Amino acid sequence: MRKLTLLDNFRMNVEHIHGWNGDETCGCFAVPSPIDRQPLLIQASCDGEWDHVSVSRKNRIPNWIEMEHIRKLFFRENEVVMQLHLPTADHINIVANCLHLWRPQRVAIPLPPKEFV
Repeated sequence: MRKLTLLDNFRMNVEHIHGWNGDETCGCFAVPSPIDRQPLLIQASCDGEWDHVSVSRKNRIPNWIEMEHIRKLFFRENEVVMQLHLPTADHINIVANCLHLWRPQRVAIPLPPKEFV
């Protein structure tokens, strides 16, 4: 994941909620959607050997264009990032209209052959 201080112009002031505003590894951000300029609300962290970015909107789930926009902002161009589709029994819905991007820090994500993609 990129150093998140590079995205400070999008950083939200959440000190009154979390006690601080984050650092180069984590924080809360409001990024305008490339589609309609409405805010994409972001929580980013790198904990437990995972980089994680959650992306939500007030009235709908973020779409592919918005998720790709966030991927490019928060992750380096050469990093493989994934969305996971877990079994229904493992779903935990804390925030409505939220999707997640994940990247393990210590292992490579296996990829299919390029001709399959």
